[in-house]
Amino acid sequence: MLGPTLETERLILRPPAPEDFDAWAEFMADAEAARFIGGQQPRSAAWRGFCSMAGAWAMFGFGMFSVVEKSTGRWVGRLGPWRPDGWPGTEVGWGIVREAWGKGYATEGAAASMDWAFDHLGWTEIIHCIDPENTASQRVAQRLGSANLGPARMPPPFEDLPVDAWGQSRDAWRARRAG
Repeated sequence: MLGPTLETERLILRPPAPEDFDAWAEFMADAEAARFIGGQQPRSAAWRGFCSMAGAWAMFGFGMFSVVEKSTGRWVGRLGPWRPDGWPGTEVGWGIVREAWGKGYATEGAAASMDWAFDHLGWTEIIHCIDPENTASQRVAQRLGSANLGPARMPPPFEDLPVDAWGQSRDAWRARRAG
């Protein structure tokens, strides 16, 4: 594996592995689950995204983690640090399979990912790119202590998607975690 394994109370976060692909492809084929993360994709397009994430780990030493439920060993999503070329900032994003919505996994995993990004990548700010209609992700951002910083401009081919940048500084995050 090309990166760390992080553990939270209920989750294992690790770089994507080949055995994750079938679940990843099913996730991206779910129109509702993929609605705010680029949209529904056929298996062939999901493969490209999956390999892109694995490649980010190989090339840059970070990318989104596969999220594995400790109690079942089931792949339930991907989340973590992400900064493609032209991205509006250093992001920690999330996407969880619909069957695991409402369990707090996005918040739990994103918090561990933010700690890791601040401590190991040296990031001084983290944003979350959230569609203005995605109220569930807005609530996750708020639980993380992030504020809506306003509209952000995404790079092609996403430049026409409405996105707000939610975020906070490393100092604000650490102060909140210490308090």
